[in-house]
Amino acid sequence: MDTPDVQPHEPAARYTDTLGKYIAIYVCILILAGLQFGIAYSHVDTTAKFARMLLIALAEAGLALMFFMHLWAERRGFFLFVVVFTGFVLLAMQYGWTDSYRMEIGAPYSQPKVGVVPQ
Repeated sequence: MDTPDVQPHEPAARYTDTLGKYIAIYVCILILAGLQFGIAYSHVDTTAKFARMLLIALAEAGLALMFFMHLWAERRGFFLFVVVFTGFVLLAMQYGWTDSYRMEIGAPYSQPKVGVVPQ
């Protein structure tokens, strides 16, 4: 991995990549987006479509993070921190889904919604 040129007296990194590299990455992201468009209109099973779209979306996000946000030029430790922290945040956001329907199923001390038929 190439690292950015950082001088001790100038803390801002100067990236020496060519414009062609970024254009190539942008074209790859556009091709992946077109592939997603094609998959969206294909006649396949819903679970297969979801899996394909998710994998392509992860590839697009990975390219954008690695090249446009310059994560490829950072130290390996920082990159692993970003990956682990992002995974932790995404998993922590899912914690509340188990409580999302408690008002409808009659959890203790809950007020039922108006118009919901009790079970």
